[in-house]
Amino acid sequence: MAVMSALPGFTSERRWLRYANGFLAGMFPRQIGQSGYNKRLRKVFPLFIRVIRMLAMDTSLWSDGVWVVDSTPVQCGCSRETVTRSDAAGWAEYGYCASHSRYFWGLRLHLVCTLHGLPVLFALAGAKADERDVLSGMPENAGDVVNARPGQTLIGDKNYFGRAFGEDLTERELVLLRPVRKGGARRAGQDLFKPLRQVIEPANWTLKGQLDLERHGGRAPDGIIARVLARILALSAAIWHNDKTGQDVKRSLIAYDH
Repeated sequence: MAVMSALPGFTSERRWLRYANGFLAGMFPRQIGQSGYNKRLRKVFPLFIRVIRMLAMDTSLWSDGVWVVDSTPVQCGCSRETVTRSDAAGWAEYGYCASHSRYFWGLRLHLVCTLHGLPVLFALAGAKADERDVLSGMPENAGDVVNARPGQTLIGDKNYFGRAFGEDLTERELVLLRPVRKGGARRAGQDLFKPLRQVIEPANWTLKGQLDLERHGGRAPDGIIARVLARILALSAAIWHNDKTGQDVKRSLIAYDH
């Protein structure tokens, strides 16, 4: 039900449950109320993560030798009252998105995906969290994935810099490729980074434009996590289905969003 609510663009649980009761009773005969539905979603974080991983591993894209990493804003409030009274205060914080030239209050979704946009690793962190620290922590929570890929290539932007950070990834047998920072020595093949780096932007747009990532409606940390995981699962499920049915564009949601 969480996946199906994300794909057609339902951002309100109440509206989604009314729709499901009216039109999907045959698929979900044992309906529960909005409060019970919300509580159950908050308790199934491990199940969300497990199913996302299972679907990803069951695609032909899982063996890709190149991953792309980036972060995107997950806004959690717009007003000053929200900032001071929200249950997410302390975790959510003010940040700046250079890609869209805007300030926001909330979190960042850090996403590692294949060149086709299939989510491999992901994490939610405060808007000011260092992208390098978050990326370094991802393999600790998914060591089996990283350990099974010695020599995996990881492409990031200019923010993923630093000798200590690079050495940490090298110890994990990850090969980091990134553009040269301003004033740095030019590297061979750096002109090839831009088209590869842009691969993750459409994946972020799919999450935000079609799956309403920033209209999640969560107010407390558990609710925000559940809604974000539901959207990552919806994207993974669509890519899995497109891969199994031989679709040319694996990340396309056109067949599922109406």
